Amino acid sequence: MNLSEIQDLIKFVSKAGVSEVEIEKKDFKIIIKSEVKGGKNEPIYVQAAPQQIQAAPVAPAAAPVAPAAPVAPVSDDSKYITVKSPIIGTFYRSAGPDKEPFVQVGDTIAKGSPVCIIEAMKLFNEIESEVAGKIVKVLVDDASPVEYDQPLFLVDPA
Repeated sequence: MNLSEIQDLIKFVSKAGVSEVEIEKKDFKIIIKSEVKGGKNEPIYVQAAPQQIQAAPVAPAAAPVAPAAPVAPVSDDSKYITVKSPIIGTFYRSAGPDKEPFVQVGDTIAKGSPVCIIEAMKLFNEIESEVAGKIVKVLVDDASPVEYDQPLFLVDPA
């Protein structure tokens, strides 16, 4: 349960006039109490039981460490150039909901061609590619927030 869910639950308890709500799940327990004294709502108290964290078993010092399994070949993406976000904002693949995306996987782009829009403070900034090549992968979902220098696209310069 995250913070916003807890806040929504507190608002529900205060509006519904319920005096107590208790939720218990596998890894946590939360109790929300609202006391009414003299016709005034008193503060709402929230108690959450600490989550139980299981310690990882410790291997004996004499035991040899097994080699880690290969995760993914890094060399595959190393030949690609990453187009990164120059600003913080909301990433959009197209100029509007009914418009076609600026680029699709497999499209060939030229240096300076628009690849997306990032909205920052109600301003829509058209982001242009700094490299020429072929779009290999779109790394961000449409209408999702992006950070400065976050990878947006992988481009094959070949």
